[in-house]
Order: sequence, then C-alpha cells, then structure tokens
Amino acid sequence: MPKIESPQNTTFKKCLSLTSAKGLKQEGAFLLSGEKLVREFLANPHLKILLELGTARMTPLPRGSLQHADADYLELSSELFAQIDVLGTHFNILVLEQPPITSLTREQLASYEPRGLEAVMPIGDPGNLGALIRSCEAFAVPRILLTQEAAHPFLPKAVKASAGSVLRVPLARGPALAEFPDSCIALDKDGTPIDHFTWPENGMLVVGEEGAGLGGKNFTQRIRIPTQGVESLNAVVAASIALAHRAASL
Repeated sequence: MPKIESPQNTTFKKCLSLTSAKGLKQEGAFLLSGEKLVREFLANPHLKILLELGTARMTPLPRGSLQHADADYLELSSELFAQIDVLGTHFNILVLEQPPITSLTREQLASYEPRGLEAVMPIGDPGNLGALIRSCEAFAVPRILLTQEAAHPFLPKAVKASAGSVLRVPLARGPALAEFPDSCIALDKDGTPIDHFTWPENGMLVVGEEGAGLGGKNFTQRIRIPTQGVESLNAVVAASIALAHRAASL
C-alpha cells in the first residue's frame, strides 16, 4: 500500500488542491469526508472513486460495488492527512470524480425555459450554499443555477453542509447575477408578502447573498417573508420557507 510522507509528493499536492476552488476546477475531482457521508456513498457509489485517503490508524473501507474495488488506497502521514481533512473528521476521505455541471452562457440564458421552479444562487459562502442545496433537494427543486458569484459547490464545507445533496441535485453554472432575466422571482425584504403571491408553474427563484443582496439587480417579481422584530432572515431560512410555501400551494 503506497505511503506518502512528503508534502512535495505530486499526488498529495493534487489532493490538497481540492480544498480550494482553483484546484477543484483544475482537477475535476472533489473530497468526500465525514463518516456518515462516506459510508452512505459507499452503500450506493454512483460516482467514480479515484482514491481513498487514510492514515496508519485507519483501514481501507469496504466498497459497495466491484467497479470501485480497484481504487487506490493511499496512506498519508498524520500531518499530511490533517492538512487535507479541513473539516476535522479524522475518518477516511474519498477522492471522487465531480458530477458534470452544465454551463449556461448569457445568450443561452436569454431564451432559457425553466422546468418547474429552479433556484438561482449567487451565494459566495460555501456553508450557506451547501445548506441551500440541501433545502432545494428537500423541496424537489429540479435544477440549481449557480451564478458567477457563487462558491464552488464541491468545496468540502459546501459538500458537508449539503449533507450529500450536492451529489444528487442537477447543477448548472451561469453568468453573473446581473445577466439573469428580470422576470426571475427574487426574495427581497421590500417585496410582496409571500402569502399574497401566486407561484407560477415554471420560474426561477433568486436567493440573494447575505449582505450583498441582489447586487442592485431590478427583478420585476419580488417576494418577502413577513417577520416581526428582525429586518430580514438568513438566506437559507428565507429560501427554505419560500420553497416550503410553494410546495404547499401546489
């Protein structure tokens, strides 16, 4: 079994790069960490396993499918493993091939027709992005459109916050939020109260970044979640309430 102790090792450096958006784009792979997520995935491995990472105190995990039985197990020194285990799971980490993310250009977006209610996310915080992706799966959002401003959905923190939803929900990467159609439905504190809004069969729901909001974009359909005592809700909470409201109205 290969053992890596040098931080200059090429394979180690590639795996470490997967903790950053730049490395994720270059390598086309991502890290799956956390015992629960790893074991759930191995029970039904629907993505290609490229490597399994561990230390001398860990043992290779049983593979749920013969097609993944030949994936290499790499033993890292405790120090090197800790650098890759950015979430502090202290459990075997899988290096998986990224699911495809469709690209949408500005020109394609101009004639784009959503199916059902799709979510548009300019969310730059990977934890919030992952949590929103989880809510989208819970309320059967058929597709998530990531704007140029959004964090990479396969950053370790995003994968963890999604509880694995990012492995299952179809994703597309579009242009900047400013390029999205004015007809999108936007969550906004100055919008129409959600109880007075009739959801369309098809549409795009924009969930603004906390702080940055909608970036000055003037969407024609704006809805808000009425609150008492606070000016606005966390983006994840607000989007989850809106998605639940739409699901209940169908």
